[in-house]
Formats: sequence, C-alpha cells, structure tokens
Amino acid sequence: MVKVKEHHPQASDEVDIDAWVQDILARSGSSDPESEGPLLKAACELARSRDAEIGDPETYWGEGFTSFLAGLEMAELLADLHLDVEALVAAIVYRSVREGKLDQDVLTKKFGDNVSELVVGVRRMAAITGLSSNTHDAVFGQDGEDQAEKLRKLLIAIVDDVRIALIKLAERTCAIRAAKKADPERRKKVAREVADIYAPLAHRLGIGHIKWELEDLSFRYLQPFDYKYIAKLLDEKRLDREEYISTVVSTIKQKLGSEGIEADVTGRPKHIYSIWRKMKRKNVSFAEIYDIRAVRVLVNSERDCYGALGIVHSMWRHIPHEMDDYIASAKENGYRSLHTAVHGPDNKILEIQIRTHGMHEEAEYGVCSHWRYKGTDKASQALGYEQKIEWLRQVIEWQETDIGVPWEDQLPKGIEQDRIYVFTPEGHVVDLPPGATPVDFAFRIHTDVGLRCRGAKVNGRIVPLNHHLNTADQVQILKGTRENPSRDWLNNHLGYINTSKARSRLQHWFKQQDRDQNIADGRALLDHEFKRLAIENFDFEELAQTLNLKTLDDLYAAVGVADLGVEKVIDAAHRLLDKDKKREPVVPIVGKASDVNRGADVYINGVGNLLSYIAKCCKPVPGERISGYITLGRGVSIHRQDCTNLLRKLEEEPERVIAVDWAEEPQEQYSAVISIEAFDRHGLLRDITTLLDRERVNVSAMQTFSNKKKHTVDMMLTVEISDLKSLSRILARLSQLPNVWSVRRKD
Repeated sequence: MVKVKEHHPQASDEVDIDAWVQDILARSGSSDPESEGPLLKAACELARSRDAEIGDPETYWGEGFTSFLAGLEMAELLADLHLDVEALVAAIVYRSVREGKLDQDVLTKKFGDNVSELVVGVRRMAAITGLSSNTHDAVFGQDGEDQAEKLRKLLIAIVDDVRIALIKLAERTCAIRAAKKADPERRKKVAREVADIYAPLAHRLGIGHIKWELEDLSFRYLQPFDYKYIAKLLDEKRLDREEYISTVVSTIKQKLGSEGIEADVTGRPKHIYSIWRKMKRKNVSFAEIYDIRAVRVLVNSERDCYGALGIVHSMWRHIPHEMDDYIASAKENGYRSLHTAVHGPDNKILEIQIRTHGMHEEAEYGVCSHWRYKGTDKASQALGYEQKIEWLRQVIEWQETDIGVPWEDQLPKGIEQDRIYVFTPEGHVVDLPPGATPVDFAFRIHTDVGLRCRGAKVNGRIVPLNHHLNTADQVQILKGTRENPSRDWLNNHLGYINTSKARSRLQHWFKQQDRDQNIADGRALLDHEFKRLAIENFDFEELAQTLNLKTLDDLYAAVGVADLGVEKVIDAAHRLLDKDKKREPVVPIVGKASDVNRGADVYINGVGNLLSYIAKCCKPVPGERISGYITLGRGVSIHRQDCTNLLRKLEEEPERVIAVDWAEEPQEQYSAVISIEAFDRHGLLRDITTLLDRERVNVSAMQTFSNKKKHTVDMMLTVEISDLKSLSRILARLSQLPNVWSVRRKD
C-alpha cells in the first residue's frame, strides 16, 4: 500500500489499489462504501493505465513520483478533510487530465458531469495562478503584495464550488512537498505561488494544518537562511523544551481534573514561519517570542473554556495585553479559541490555547469540518453545503491577511470595495469597478494608452469600447500611432467611461488643445445634437447665460473641452423652453401617452384610460403577480394571477384577460417620432426593441420600409418619453447599434 502522505515515491505498480481504497473510505467517513469503492478503484486504475501507456515525460513530481501517485496523495489529503467521492475521484485523475494523458470527454463519459466540472474548475484556477509568477520576487516583503492580493480575490470570485478550491489546495500541497527533489528554480517558483496564493487561501478557509504546512515549506525555499536559523534554534532547545512542556501538561491536566473539568492537554507544534513573522512584526529576538513553549487545552464546552482560563490564571501570573478572546469575537475566517500567555514554572514564558473539541475541529479543517458529522437528512445536508459555498464567496469581502494592512484601507476613500479583476496580456491583474469598459482599463494602465486607444480585444475577440468587462477577462488595447481620443467617450449616454480617473484624464487632454479648435468642436457637437432632436431657431446666447457662461464661444469651448456635457446642455435647453409659454413644447404632445391608471392609491400599468379597480374576491396587493379582466361597463378589474375567478374567466373568455402590472406614481409621458436609417441585417429589429425595452421605453407605433435593392431600411418609431434629456439618451444609444447610420427625431 502506498503511503504517499509520508512522501515516499514508489513505482505505480507497487500500489495495492484495493487496500488503498479501503483505507481512503475509512478516513473519509464514507456512508456508502459499497457504491463509492468501485468508483475510486476505477479512477485509480484509469490514472495508472494512462501513466503506463503514455509515460511521465515531465519530472514535475521528482524521480519516480508519477501523476498517478500524485493523485493518490491529493485524495489522501481530501479524505482527511472528509470530502465526498466526487471530489476524491476528481483529485485522482486531475493531473492525468491536466498533463494531456486523459481526455476530458473520456472523464465525463466514465464518471459523469459533476466530476468533470470539478476538474475543469481546478484547471481554470491553475491557468490563472500560473500567472502569479509575475507578481513579485520578494514574497515575504511588501513589494508586489497588491498583485498577489488581487489574484487571491480573483480566485475567490471565479470559484462556484468550494470543493474546487480544496482540490487545488491539495494539489499545490503535493507540489510543494515534491519540490524538495526539483531543481532550485522550479522549487522557488512553486514556493512563490504557494506563499502568494494558496497559504492565504487555506487561512481564509480555516484549514489550519494545511496553512501551516504551506507556509513553512514555502518559507523554507524562499528564505532558506532565515528558515535554517530558526530551525537550528528550535532544535537546540528541543529536549529542554519537551521536558518542560511535559511537566506543564501534567500540572494543568491534574489541576483541571481536580476542579471537575475534563480536558485533553498537549504541547502545541511549532511553526517556523509563524515564529519568523512574529519576530519581524514585533521587531523582537527569538528569545522574546512567547509561543516557543506552548500548550493546547481541549475541553467539552464553551463554559469549560472560560473555567480553564481562570484556573490557568490562578496558577501562573498572566502577561498583560497577551490575552485574546476569539470565542466572544471570532477571527474573520471563523477561528475560535482563547489565547493567553503566562509566566509559567521557573518564570518562563508559556502560551496556552484553550478551545472546545468542536472549535479545534474547525481550526484544523475549517470549511471542511461541516462535512465531518453529516446527518441522514439529505435536504439539510444540501442546505448546509450551499451555505458553505455562499460563505466561500463572502471571503472576498474581508480579504485581510495577517501581514500588511486591510485591503479596504489600501483603496482610495470614496471608491466602492466591490471590484472586478481583469488581466493584461502579460498576466498582471488590474482591479476596476463593476461596469468598467476597455477605455477605463486603458486609462488605468497609463494615460498614454488611453489617449491612443483605438480598439480592444477581450479574451482574443474584438469588442466595442463600451463593452462591460467581467472578472477574469484578458484585455488587450489596440493603440494608434498618435493621441486622438473621441469626444463621444465623455457622453454619459454612450457608456464608454465609468471611472473618474479616465474621465478626468480625458477632460484634461481636451483642455490642453487649442481654444479655437475646442470652440469649433463644441459648436459641431451641439449643432449635431440639436439637429438630431429637431430643435430649430434656438437662442444659444440665452442658453449660455442660463448656464452662467459669458459668451456663446465660452459655451462652445466648455462643451469642446468636456467641462460641460452635451446632456447637461440639452437638459438646460429643455427647462428654458418650458419656461417660454409662447413656444411650442420641445416634444410635441399627442395627448398624454401615459398608460397608467390610478385606483385605491395604487397605480396600474397597462389599462390605458380605462377605469380600473381592485377585485374584492382576491384583493391583490403591490408585489403580487396580477392580471386584468375587462368587465362590461365597469372598467378593468385587477386580480391576482392565481385567483380562482380569474382562472375561470381565462378558460371562458381568454380574450378579455389582459396583462397588467403595478407601477410607480406616473410622470407625464409624451409621444415622439424617431426616424432610423440603417443597412438591413438579420436581428436589427430585435436589437432596437431590446435596447428600448432595456431603457424602459414604450413603443406605441412602428413602421418599417425596406429597400431590397440597396439593402437598406427606414423605420419610424413612435415612443413615449418623459423629457428631452431622455430622448437624447435614447437617440445616442440607438446610433451606436451596428449598421445604423442615422437616428433623429422627426419634425
């Protein structure tokens, strides 16, 4: 039987698969070994056969340690975490799939979609963290920590199944164990990735024993001098320390027993990286580290924790400011325990941790501890599992490692903490607010990149510059030879820019241009917009005064340098025209277009000018799904959609049942006719109606005229809008649709 946990690589054919499977089932706490055993055995045989047929050309795992044996070691780690059989199977075959020895389709056919999706998820994590070598060289310093932090948040953002993160943790644990036999360059690369990404992830998931191992091994390879220095000091004092701890353990156990508290008392293992980190953080010597001598006390209840703490403090004088109550106030990853430091026997500093057995279980296994004592109620199991997935997603909200400062404090004040994380072509992570576009990305990289931006590729595909980026996208900016940004980017209606940095840099650039050119550009922008809105013979001098500008040229220049947005000018023009009663309204009124009727202090959308009332049979309230029934002479009665009377009418007179909905208090709506000219294409009408629906614009009439010879189409849409500003936004959005060359309001 292979004992991969002891790190002794063996030939694959020496593994007794049957014995290994039985051991794994026992360690994982399998509730159905008869059905799960054959699955594990099949996975082992498949992975071993792939190794035998294809060989192991890479020496990734060291001499004689194949992908199959690595899979067994991963499965052993996960079995100790009590993961289910799907996760164990995915772990066994993962390296075979990743190294091209096993096709994903074969895996899906043999073990099903769930196992296949787990492997795909782990491979996705591997692809992203493979870029982490670009983060920084001084892993345990501050340089580049920001990049590593963004990578950690990015990983959490893309993981939708907690088991994926756990399988990847197991794989990286095996990799850094095997790095002992790798060449120094590869050893350092693996250690850097583990230190940057996976040790903090294990900490966030609360899996203490994996966290400590990953930290110590990565520290050993990245800081070998410091590691050996502390290891030597620990070894020199080991015998004296063990004898001292043995005496303390016996004393505490005897005292607790005499007070009626049942407890397991043991010495606590030392972690070299933790000692080094405390020395650096507190700027103290090895001799001043309190937990060199440490004891752990496990009791049966929370009450016993505080009882044991009082007894310990009565035995030895505790050190001020070295008492932490993580039971009353748990750490951000759920860790709970009492920590205290006392002057123990011979006045030597002694650290003592006190916790319940359940708290210890959570401290060692974290998120996985919730699987360890499953009941038989499958519904409750599923609920708990979904809760843990949600918990994993919340990790991104409190990403604060023990080193450095809280990531929230690193962000500029006033910026939301809700971020997306995208890649540059070189693999660096860039954080942006949700809704950010390639233009925002370009200015985030460098002002020169933004000013020369001509186009963008996202994940290798050309996208519009107002395309919304998503977490894990790889973004490439296509640059021109000179600075030539578009003023359209500053139009809020078009959605090119969603960050203050990009907007301010662009406005600054336009301000540096020649004033005469800015005046000409501003005049052209306003002329185009007013013509599109069919506003003629307008007094721009009066408009400039309304906007507190001295001259018309000042108005044009302000628009030209983007100090004043076109949409603000249109809004001011609308207010100015409304004040002049002698002029025609900006938007011709064809009666109120509002299709909203009021009844009993609520508003119903969809009944037009018909009388409506709430039906007494079901008395629907806002929020419930409703339908209307056209009565004879009494208007429209509003029913709940599950009302028995309505359901009967739907069978008897379906033509009199209409769709209605609750509405907010209506604003005045006016009709406007929009003319659209475009080259005809498949899906054009769908794109137009989808855009209008997204803008919550009601279309009351539509005419379409197609020219088959020229492949063009003219459309006349009658829409209902609230004001000129809304109309301007709609016209701008429509003009951005592919193949559309003219959008304007018809006179």
